[in-house]
Amino acid sequence: MAAPSHETAVSAEVLRKIRQVEIKARVLADELLLGSYRSVFRGWGLDFEEVREYEPGDDIRSIDWNVTARMSTPYIKKFREERELNVFVLVDTSASSWFGTAAQSKRDLAIDVAALLAFAAIRNNDRLSLVLFSDRVQRYVPPRTGRDHLLRVIRDLLFERPRRAKTDLAAVSRFVSNITKKRSVVFLISDFLDTGYESPLRRLGQKHDVVAVTLNDPRESALPRIGVIGLEDAETGRLVYVDTDAAAVREAYAAAARLRRAERIRSFGRMNLDAVDLSTDRPYVPALMTFFSARARRA
Repeated sequence: MAAPSHETAVSAEVLRKIRQVEIKARVLADELLLGSYRSVFRGWGLDFEEVREYEPGDDIRSIDWNVTARMSTPYIKKFREERELNVFVLVDTSASSWFGTAAQSKRDLAIDVAALLAFAAIRNNDRLSLVLFSDRVQRYVPPRTGRDHLLRVIRDLLFERPRRAKTDLAAVSRFVSNITKKRSVVFLISDFLDTGYESPLRRLGQKHDVVAVTLNDPRESALPRIGVIGLEDAETGRLVYVDTDAAAVREAYAAAARLRRAERIRSFGRMNLDAVDLSTDRPYVPALMTFFSARARRA
């Protein structure tokens, strides 16, 4: 019997990885997240279903007076909620997403979160779309339903080629604003290490239900005391050396991180966006569930 070809082995490995991510997302969605997702994200608007004869207890505001006049007996219009949503999952694949000092990188965290949200959307019969972006939109998967579509999305999440590129949140915000007019749910998954995006993102949030999912790593907010180290900006390649034994250096680094976070929170508030913070050193499902529960109570 002939030995399996290299292409066959590679294909088997690809399928194994896709299947692993799908199983993990399915288990987490079914056991922990799906009920919260359904309670928070509902369709917008009502579709006319039928006219039927009035029954005691019906809302009199639903009476169709034209039909009632013709039939000489009260009739009401019955509507059903438009259930199907368009769900866009936007994932930042810029070079800063490679960073990670805990059990995973920000990219790994983004893949897990995106796959979980994608599975919840598909299980809820929503139309799922994927947008991968860095300094430009790298890949766009139009909205569809079904398991085959979910597997396509997971494959693209796993195997999109990394690029040394910056983050351009303004560009992806304008892209999504231009490709869909129907009100949609937009999950924007990024570390938000960017500037000048507030105006386009605000306009996106005015038309759609945008949830900003911020990816963090503990080393972005605090430096360990380990002597002189080189810090490289993954998106520009710029390298600087700092002495982490110096308390003033560590405090300046932490203060800059606190300032970035505070400004990001204020920015989301000005844009009236819902937001959730995730970190590579903490489980992400409890944070998502807390966010969904808080939003459901607020609604």
